[in-house]
Amino acid sequence: MAELRFNPLLRDWTMVASNRQKRPNMPKGDCPFCPGSGKVPDHYDVYKYDNDFPALSPTPPEPDKVATGLYQTAPSYGKCEVILYSPDHHATLPQLSVSHIRKLVDLWTDRFQALSEDARHKYILIFENRGPEVGVTMAHPHGQIYAYPYVPQKLRVELESCRDHHAQTGHCLICDINREEASFGERMLIETDAFVSYIPFFTDYPYGAFIASKAHKSNILDFTDAERDDLAKILKIVTAGMDALFDREFPYMMVLHQSPVNLPGGLGGPGFAAPVEASSQDTTTTSDHGMDTYYHFHIEFYPPLRSKDRLKYLASSETGAWAPCNPLAVEDTARDLREAIVRKKEELGID
Repeated sequence: MAELRFNPLLRDWTMVASNRQKRPNMPKGDCPFCPGSGKVPDHYDVYKYDNDFPALSPTPPEPDKVATGLYQTAPSYGKCEVILYSPDHHATLPQLSVSHIRKLVDLWTDRFQALSEDARHKYILIFENRGPEVGVTMAHPHGQIYAYPYVPQKLRVELESCRDHHAQTGHCLICDINREEASFGERMLIETDAFVSYIPFFTDYPYGAFIASKAHKSNILDFTDAERDDLAKILKIVTAGMDALFDREFPYMMVLHQSPVNLPGGLGGPGFAAPVEASSQDTTTTSDHGMDTYYHFHIEFYPPLRSKDRLKYLASSETGAWAPCNPLAVEDTARDLREAIVRKKEELGID
């Protein structure tokens, strides 16, 4: 079974993908992402691999005949890709060189461009799950990309908030958040020429760091060569600092937040909340409806650790009411993570 099912309570879609039940844990001594496996090239630096167990597919089956007047289904159209960071099975993102991470940034950019050319794709989510604490079953260093046929609810809320803030103030919301954090200072982690990192005032997670571009850019396609280099550098610095904080591999979920694609009519247009068939008009870019004016590229980390060996669980309040509770003051956690980042940056000799 593979389909989308609409939740009328939340006005969002649930992906149903029973094929993912067959997804294996890492076979001992037999990694499909390592050179020599026959699944990937014998030589690569970074590599795009089509997911063997996708939740979304460019050739989805017809949904089961379970829809009613109240319950809607739709084909699970889209694309799921695995992005391999390195041929080295034991490498992790912070262990890669800045020049190697730049190759990863370039691959993300290439895939964002390629996936946006399918008019039925409405949101392209680039992300990484790291560590068994967040359900990772394949230890080889990798991230993923999902191209959805709609804009998922959390991103819809964020886009609407940015639009409304801009309408009320004339400012970009993320630009204002960047300025607020820089002015206060205590939640700042580090900055480079083109990016800034902090644990924002409102985060759900004790170590829920953001990385945001200083310049107002809406997606990864907008970055110059120098900004791509700088993104690679700050990714290494921040994730290396996370590992140094508790002297252990730091589990996290990392998500790139970017503008949607192919939305005729902007936020109110077809495909914002519901999958639609592609048509000749579906080539409108986000900038045609002003999203580049009010939406701003940033990366969000959702790390489950609250201390070296204690996890923050999303229990009833967080899951059932969407009422997050952060167990620690981020002014304190930011100080600790900042010290670890600065210490690691000096150890690595990165300017």
